[in-house]
Amino acid sequence: MHRGSSKGAQDPLRSPESLPLSASAARLIPVDLEVTRAGRSIDHHLELPAGTRVRDALRRIDLPPEGCLVLDDGRSLPLDAPLDRPRRLQIVPTHSGG
Repeated sequence: MHRGSSKGAQDPLRSPESLPLSASAARLIPVDLEVTRAGRSIDHHLELPAGTRVRDALRRIDLPPEGCLVLDDGRSLPLDAPLDRPRRLQIVPTHSGG
């Protein structure tokens, strides 16, 4: 048996809960990707939410993550590394078409 409604009498002194309409906007960070292939390079500039994984950044520029070497200042960067600050990464595709 139902014993009443949750919308019954409310305390008039209690203010309604204040809930955000949406989650706060993610902080965007600039990420520059320099794709080096056959002696040429193409630059891509992205604004990504902080915490975006390297693999997701590569997908944004239509590169398969598993077929790329990612270098950050000459050091290899794992595909699952989160991007938490502005970066300039060098991308070297490791596979060729066939």
